[in-house]
Amino acid sequence: MKIALVCPASLPATQFGGILFLCVDIARELSNENHDVTIYTTDLDFANNPKTFNKNLPRTEIIDKFKIKRSHVWLSLKLFFINPGMYFQMVRDDADIIHTVGVRSFQSYVAALAAKKKGIPLIISDQGGLTTHPDLRSNFLNKILYKCQKPMINFIINQASKISVANEYEEKIFTECGAKSKIKIIRNGINLRDFESVSVNFREKYDVKDRFILFVGRFSHIKGIDMLIRAISTIKDHPEMQKTKLVIMGVDFGFESTMIQMINEHKIEDKVILIRKPPREYVIAAYSLCEFLVLPSRWELSPLTPLEGFAFKKPTISTWSHGIPHTVTNEETGILVEPENHDQLAKAIIELLTNDEKRTKYGNAGYDLVRNTCNSKIMAKNTLQLYEETLH
Repeated sequence: MKIALVCPASLPATQFGGILFLCVDIARELSNENHDVTIYTTDLDFANNPKTFNKNLPRTEIIDKFKIKRSHVWLSLKLFFINPGMYFQMVRDDADIIHTVGVRSFQSYVAALAAKKKGIPLIISDQGGLTTHPDLRSNFLNKILYKCQKPMINFIINQASKISVANEYEEKIFTECGAKSKIKIIRNGINLRDFESVSVNFREKYDVKDRFILFVGRFSHIKGIDMLIRAISTIKDHPEMQKTKLVIMGVDFGFESTMIQMINEHKIEDKVILIRKPPREYVIAAYSLCEFLVLPSRWELSPLTPLEGFAFKKPTISTWSHGIPHTVTNEETGILVEPENHDQLAKAIIELLTNDEKRTKYGNAGYDLVRNTCNSKIMAKNTLQLYEETLH
């Protein structure tokens, strides 16, 4: 089968987030099954920001057994990247089916246009909170911009043959858009081969001598880092915190300066190790060494970070927000607290720090989840089945 995958960003911009890894993992798994897979994307290069576009990246590149075809971004507005050249790439090529990830992107609009032009099926996945993401209502300008996108989004949904959603929370979102008959739930998964071995010395690289808890993600208000800082400040004098650090790893999405200011104001500089733009191999090493993960997000659809921690039997403390409970199960694979409640978050951190039995129990349950359900092989198998059902 000739499969066209479409994404706003791909390799080497690994810090763009989950949708990049989902596309790459589907491409890798299906190309290993001898399908002809191409990812159509932008030339985002990610030099510690979401706005670096590199004309020097190869227009066509073969990685493992799949291709990446890039076209240059001529204009970007927030995370809306305009690269018209992608349309001509897709129309020139022959694909049996197109699968685009990120419905609000220009790339999904191009995918829908190409599918209509060539008369081939279109599968869509969002992974971005089609109507629930906080940025949609963050300020007046965003409200206007996102409202202007509505005709484009309607066109993409109407053009879609099927809609792949990550969980029941996202299923409800698309059902409210009137697309219930097109929906199929396919759980997100991680590539477990990426976590089979650790090849770098994380502690030596970043001079981390103590045990630590870990935050991995964008430096963004949505990720709840401010709540995490307040929680650490609340428990900084607890005996368990005398021998524990908080490691924060990620890339700036507008909140870094505020984050650093808060760390200084709460006088927890000695408790926090901040690692900017970490290479992927060091993120994986940090997963393997941490006590557990903390992800106090105000919004998530179907986060991959807890799954990556589960690959090393590390539980996650997170919140009851939006789609998170479909990934982290309270008192089974981690602990969920109310968003905006740093006192609950602080209590949960101490609870896991002081209870080896719970950490082990939750970590093992998370490991079983990614081994049996939430891995890239099963995700790709179910996605291929959706393609075949659609074509037939």
